Amino acid sequence: MLIVHLLALASGLAITVTTLNNVLQTVVVPRATASRLSGPVLRVVQGLISRLAQTRSDYLDRDAILAQGAPLVLVLRLVAWIGLLVAGFTLLFWGSGAGDLAGALRLSASSILPLGLTHAGSGLATAIAFLETASGVIVVALQISYLPTLYGTFNRRETMVTLLESSSGSPPWGPEVLSRHALIDNEDHLADLYHDWEQWAADLAESHTSYASLLYFRSPEPRTSWILALLACLDAAAIHLALNPLTAPPAARPFLRMGIVSLRSIARVTRVPYTVDPMPDDPIQLTFEEFREAVERMEAAGWVPERGVEEAWPHFRGWRVNYEAAAYGLARLVDAPPSPWSGTRYGKLASSMVPVRPPHRAPSPERDRLLKVTRSRRAFRAAGRPEAEARKHRPRHEPSPTSGPSEAGKIDEDVRPEAPPDAK
Repeated sequence: MLIVHLLALASGLAITVTTLNNVLQTVVVPRATASRLSGPVLRVVQGLISRLAQTRSDYLDRDAILAQGAPLVLVLRLVAWIGLLVAGFTLLFWGSGAGDLAGALRLSASSILPLGLTHAGSGLATAIAFLETASGVIVVALQISYLPTLYGTFNRRETMVTLLESSSGSPPWGPEVLSRHALIDNEDHLADLYHDWEQWAADLAESHTSYASLLYFRSPEPRTSWILALLACLDAAAIHLALNPLTAPPAARPFLRMGIVSLRSIARVTRVPYTVDPMPDDPIQLTFEEFREAVERMEAAGWVPERGVEEAWPHFRGWRVNYEAAAYGLARLVDAPPSPWSGTRYGKLASSMVPVRPPHRAPSPERDRLLKVTRSRRAFRAAGRPEAEARKHRPRHEPSPTSGPSEAGKIDEDVRPEAPPDAK
């Protein structure tokens, strides 16, 4: 019997220490760690919620079910921690001789929180009860203090996603980001957009690998998602560099690199497969026809490309091959809205969602005047670019050339820029 009690003590100590370590790794340690408890709880709950949601063909109905998953994970994880602590301390009470197994269970359940329903008899049992009460209070306090951090990060993430809605519609889509900026003659704003989203992608990589449950918290607007927003901005930057290599803002390249790093970091934590070092000419799921149709949509909105579609396609594919697999896998994992260029989803959906551009509400004469002003402004900027570039590289003592008017926007066929070395 002594051996049995010693085994109970050892088992109870192991369960208690493992549970408390899991609490610390999940809530306190700011690093992506493999959890033997939180991970299974997350996967089981999300798996059940996803299977239930896949029975709905309408995405809005599906989203209403999926929105309950992440909060439920937080509650059930706390219940699991408390349950394991009660089980571990029950074995410690029983192994220390504090009554039979049923009495030890009652004492443990009463001691996990300072309820005082059952009192320990011996000094050793009192010490164990004190440790259990302290453990229970600490676990609950850590979970409560964990929520403001979690929801603060969530709000920071969703602020940028909401800001993007005015530039891309809902759900987000890369070509629509560029189309809407061209439509209002605001392409210069894209440099700021890429810079802001580079910072956002870095914050996403740090927070969503440390707190994996954030991945499953859905946006307040059912038609959008954090993964679709990031994918849309990455596609916008890749298209921009592919179609307009001379005038694309420098901020597009570091943003693409940071976005790829962010997606791959999250993919590693969630075990989403992707190719670590793809070749630029590796196949992608997006087809050339889809790319061509998107470029035609952009041109109809006023976008002026510097390359043809056929010439730009290898450059765009060279960028997208680095992030498409990870983005599609994560969109499928969190069951994001079925937007264009975002892969497939589990189950059957009635239809995909295409962002609808709001109609122009200005009176016809005013609209024609605005379009005329926009065309004049674009021509003025285009005429100034070659001279501005020449001034950058001209020695200060060299006078300005007095030759004829600049051939604005024309690209020499023999000096077209090659694909960037990091665009694989």
